[in-house]
Amino acid sequence: MLKDRDKAILQRIGDYCQQIEQTVARFGADFETYCADHVYRNACCMCILQIGELVGKLSGELTAAHPNIPWRSIRATRNLFAHAYGNVSARITWQTIREDIPELRENCRKILASGANDEG
Repeated sequence: MLKDRDKAILQRIGDYCQQIEQTVARFGADFETYCADHVYRNACCMCILQIGELVGKLSGELTAAHPNIPWRSIRATRNLFAHAYGNVSARITWQTIREDIPELRENCRKILASGANDEG
């Protein structure tokens, strides 16, 4: 069974993914616009940072049960954003926003829908 704490964390991760998607919808799905607008970049990057923070709070049982999700990389991204934000590549961040965030949101949705720590 999915632990209540893990469930709450996954829901919050999904909420941050949704906020990123809403930010992209508001500002536009254009890399040049993203690069030119610090408000756009900061909004997305703060959500990515929060996602990484939350991933670090998931139980080991949950993360071990879903090895297809790059939990360590997500956490490492949080650390990069927190400690070396000025050196974060806009291109890589944009790729994360456009490719990884929707995938993470869907993975969280699937885990929550399954209600269990096992694949399914």
